[in-house]
Amino acid sequence: MTILHLDLDNTLIYSFRHPIGNDRICVESSQNRELSFLTRYTYEKLKQINERLFVVPTSTRSIEQYQRIRLGIGSIPRALVCNGGVLLVNGEKHIPWYQQSLSLIQESLPTLQAAEYFLQKDPRRTFELRFIEKLFLFTKCSQPDSVAEELRKLVDPALVDVICNKEKLYVVPVNLSKGKAVERFRKHFRAARVIAAGDSQFDISMLREADMGIVPQGFTEKYPLDFPVEEMPGKRTFSDEMSERIWELCQETDPL
Repeated sequence: MTILHLDLDNTLIYSFRHPIGNDRICVESSQNRELSFLTRYTYEKLKQINERLFVVPTSTRSIEQYQRIRLGIGSIPRALVCNGGVLLVNGEKHIPWYQQSLSLIQESLPTLQAAEYFLQKDPRRTFELRFIEKLFLFTKCSQPDSVAEELRKLVDPALVDVICNKEKLYVVPVNLSKGKAVERFRKHFRAARVIAAGDSQFDISMLREADMGIVPQGFTEKYPLDFPVEEMPGKRTFSDEMSERIWELCQETDPL
């Protein structure tokens, strides 16, 4: 069995703000607003890939955010959300997986609570403070880099990571990484091979855990890695190049 772990935002799907051309398919909407899209090329390739590989969306999105997405490529019975802390089986939370996730982050809870107290009082916070599924913290700040710098001095870096993505700020237990989720998932399904594709800091641990990682052009310059990945040429949308490369692997007798 080959499992394909796919990050969603800016790897597979793109928000309405991202210029991917007019030949696109809406896959996420809310309150009559179209939010995210697949390119048609990626959509067609993904349908083929889903017939050959065990496709597992692997995202930092919350359950509710993930459930808004309708890829329309056929059955996707498993998904990892909340940075891998929650496994969805046919859309339902898998309770044993979730309970194990809670157990894995127990040591990080005091540090998370200290970060929560700090962020509750910080005047630079511009959004509500969310403790996603009691697993990690999320908010938005007007000066995220300076907030993150102060937080990193407050928390124990051996227990939590402080990550910025534009104005978004996350405080995540180290044992709640996508890489840890991929490791758990591989053991659970006894997978022979794992392919992973991602575009952000959240995906580094997942790419490290995979047998083959696929990233966009410039990724290794932005995030120097101590392990090999395959970087796409950057001549087209990353999702198109990534899905084409994975489909090529599907044609090989031994895809890895």
